[in-house]
Amino acid sequence: MNKEKFTVIGAGLTGPLLATYLAQRGYSVEVFERRPDMRKESISAGRSINLALSARGNHALKEVGLYDKIKAITIPMKGRMIHDLNGSTHLQPYGQKENEVIFSVSRAQLNMELMTLAEETGNVNIRFNHHLLSADLDQNKLMFQSYDSLEEIELSFNRVIGCDGSASILRKSIVEKANAQYVKKPLGHGYKELTIPPRYSGKFQIEPNALHIWPRGNHMLIALPNNDYSFTCTLFFPMMGPTSFKTVKTKKNILDLFQSQFPDVIKLMPNLVEDFQKNPTGDLASVYCKPWHLGGKALLIGDAAHAVVPFFGQGMNASFQDCSTLANLMGQNENDWETIFKDFSSTQVENGHAIANMAIENYLEMRDHVNDPEYKKRRNVELKLERMFPGQFIPRYSMVSFHKIPYAEVYQQGEKQFKIISDVLMADPSGQSIDKAMVEKMLS
Repeated sequence: MNKEKFTVIGAGLTGPLLATYLAQRGYSVEVFERRPDMRKESISAGRSINLALSARGNHALKEVGLYDKIKAITIPMKGRMIHDLNGSTHLQPYGQKENEVIFSVSRAQLNMELMTLAEETGNVNIRFNHHLLSADLDQNKLMFQSYDSLEEIELSFNRVIGCDGSASILRKSIVEKANAQYVKKPLGHGYKELTIPPRYSGKFQIEPNALHIWPRGNHMLIALPNNDYSFTCTLFFPMMGPTSFKTVKTKKNILDLFQSQFPDVIKLMPNLVEDFQKNPTGDLASVYCKPWHLGGKALLIGDAAHAVVPFFGQGMNASFQDCSTLANLMGQNENDWETIFKDFSSTQVENGHAIANMAIENYLEMRDHVNDPEYKKRRNVELKLERMFPGQFIPRYSMVSFHKIPYAEVYQQGEKQFKIISDVLMADPSGQSIDKAMVEKMLS
């Protein structure tokens, strides 16, 4: 076993995956998690119950040997099922190929499997109920509070990696010590989780192989399927304003909102009012930070480095790709941690910023544009171009969800392709005819 020892902060999704990558290379890893062990105690993750797993996340799971086990508990979603105000629905497929689907997966189940996999390496110890209070990056000291003993504990580290989420304590120390650029941009919209339970017969109430969206302009409701035949629904809604989480609180407020905006959902949610009033309201923000490291001793990864809003389904996938990228750099620069951390930060920062920006843009698309005739026309042209130029013209959603192309490249290519679509529609506003020679020239 390698004598090098790593300290990882956070045993959410990213921490155990990263610990496994390190452990499989012979490193000793100690993971500190502020929550109890969810495999032994029933706890809320405090975040979404299910997530969308796509190509980047699947690739990382394959690398550590967990893919087959996780795939067995996922539900494929082949597109967006749009629910109009009048109750009509239509499916907008994510791609044009059979394998271009994303997968709904239980956050808790995935988290538990990742922790168990990490521990089974024999090189990983997870210490629960340990909350990081501060990090001294000069003296290589970490101060924790133990929720078991209520004592403050000071521990030394060789190298520390922060997988401690959007409110990262380690990030605060790195920003201060490295004089890093850091900004947290609130979205102004929050979210609340609701539930569509199974039918009395024990089956799904609505189509299971789709991500359901009720787009309503400045807000929307979405639903992802679960293996118990329920759907986890999330209402994305303004935090403040005349119609917002601040004002919609009473039973009458809630029912009025749903009767006016989501009338077809009321009959699917017998516990709507109770869930709305009982479940917490979460806030949404994007984190932009640069750099993500301090020398060869401290590094940020996942949400700690680049928290994104959830509208491209890439928070987990981007974090898992971080782990895969870091592991690849380990292979190229064995034990040269100054270079590994520096190269990771320099390559991944722009990707983190790119997916943060694309996630915000996708929110506008999901809540507003999906039913716009102009959007539908552009989408039809986009799919035609993909068929005409396979491998050269790949829709942005497909580049993000079904490929492992760096997000920064996706963003640049997406901008270029947006202009191509605009030029096609300028030549023929119907989008029926496409000047192939013109597009070939623009793609070259």
